[in-house]
Amino acid sequence: MDFAGQHIVVTGGSSGIGLVTARLLAKRGAAVTLIARRSDQLEAAKQEMGGRTAWAAADVGDKAQLEAALDAAVHQNGPIHGLFANAGLTGGFTPAVQFDPEVFEQTIRVNLTSVFWAIQKVLPAMIEAKSGAILVTGSMGSKRGMAMNPAYVASKHGVLGLTRAIAVEMAPHGVRANCIIPGFIKTEALERIPPEQQGKIAQRVPQRRMGSPEELAEVAAFLLSDAASHVTGQDWAVDGGVLESIEV
Repeated sequence: MDFAGQHIVVTGGSSGIGLVTARLLAKRGAAVTLIARRSDQLEAAKQEMGGRTAWAAADVGDKAQLEAALDAAVHQNGPIHGLFANAGLTGGFTPAVQFDPEVFEQTIRVNLTSVFWAIQKVLPAMIEAKSGAILVTGSMGSKRGMAMNPAYVASKHGVLGLTRAIAVEMAPHGVRANCIIPGFIKTEALERIPPEQQGKIAQRVPQRRMGSPEELAEVAAFLLSDAASHVTGQDWAVDGGVLESIEV
């Protein structure tokens, strides 16, 4: 998985899975452009990672901001060889009958529509180059229902369908698209949960532990790399066996 000479864009790249994956890609030779809302964290990441790391601040739920950030990425690091569409919202937990329509629309826009916007923006150059890799962050909610979070589940089912549609259409053009499915990954959000609750979550995983962002980043890097040249249209779970367990 050598990324020398390749430019990978990572949305949601200022923290969590996006940042850890970006670090790994940069370590393996990629020029990485990070896109997220928080410019201070983006700059800190750039200083830490060095090399050809660049960033562009944008709210991915704003089409104009997202497209401007992708244009800036090309200006700073050249043609985009890979897109890791990772930015997203949790949507909040509320019973369906009380769910705020504005929160629903915002969650769909950030988690699903913005992924389509980003893919649509990068595809023409990838088609022309007859090469490209797109990776979308899904969720266990892409594969199963989840009570009291209709917006998140709908959006994550949607990105899996979008990934499959793009994969089939783009396969003749040499462009691949896959969806990575994180399980219970120990990010900042999960670490804020009380330790006893973390223990209960870990026990729901057949491996009896939560995964690390580094474990997920290794799979993400593989799917973005030329090593996965015959892998497209797939949903790839990094979940310790949760989705195959009858216990959940």
